[in-house]
Amino acid sequence: MMERRELLIFLGAAACLRPRVLAAQQATMPVIGFLHSGSPEQNVERLAAFRKGLGDRGFVDGKNVRIEYRWAEGRNDELPALAADLVRQQVSLIATPGSTPASVAAKEATSSIPIVFAVGTDPVALGLIASLSRPGGNATGVTSLNAELAAKRFGLFRELVPSAARYFTLINPTSELAAPFTKDLESAAASLGIAIEVLRASTDAEIETAFANLPPQPGSVMVFGPDAFFYTRRAHIAELALRHAVPTIFDVGDYVGAGGLVSYGADFLNVMELAGRYAGRVLQGEKPADLPVQQPTKFELVINVTTAKALGLEVPTKLLLIADEVVE
Repeated sequence: MMERRELLIFLGAAACLRPRVLAAQQATMPVIGFLHSGSPEQNVERLAAFRKGLGDRGFVDGKNVRIEYRWAEGRNDELPALAADLVRQQVSLIATPGSTPASVAAKEATSSIPIVFAVGTDPVALGLIASLSRPGGNATGVTSLNAELAAKRFGLFRELVPSAARYFTLINPTSELAAPFTKDLESAAASLGIAIEVLRASTDAEIETAFANLPPQPGSVMVFGPDAFFYTRRAHIAELALRHAVPTIFDVGDYVGAGGLVSYGADFLNVMELAGRYAGRVLQGEKPADLPVQQPTKFELVINVTTAKALGLEVPTKLLLIADEVVE
């Protein structure tokens, strides 16, 4: 039987050993480098959805995986340095869901660390993968194909704003999404007999100038595509649209919640969950090269009836019935 003195020595040794064991466990815990062009305050629900997807694969932040966050706060030019920092730390995986600029920056920073993305356009055209079915490199994820939903948005706009006469789009010329979005938008507009006029803005002042220079006569409407720069300024864009009496349509419902008129696009919480599950699968040993890029099956229509009334628009009952969310 162990004597009291021996027991105390044993317990003391165990107490000294415990911090070392915990440190060893933390050292071997996989680390996800989460890279995003936005800010944490504006992505609370999306982060929760990503962590839920991770949880579906058995990973819990702080328990058996650690997430290192890097936020560009709307300054996309900082993304390459943030990506390089994660590479230097030799994270297990870089996740860039909901941020196309971050996805491109991560891909340019490493060809070996696995990347799980969620982007708003064709990842092949962006150079992230070789093909949707066989990505072939160190990246895979989800494409919401928001830039390719232009024709559907035009149709909704015509029903909601039958007086629409001149269609404008505002793009950020510094964004990787600008070219594919504009190409698809112009193609969809041409198929419907619509002429689309392209405006450009990559600063706050240029956004204000774009709205101020719109034709004063009624009938001007604005189409917005996926872009983190505009997303982080969605409340201000909604305010400008109301001030200049311009109906607007967007790719995600967050714009409508901030005061925009209408949105149609992929359910981004679903997209983030899918990305989280893929991150879990990669951590469990599956290779991005063998994981086909996923596409969401959930899409949502969101309408702000308060904004519609302020613009003098009556929302058709048909649209109210099929809307996934009506903001009042």
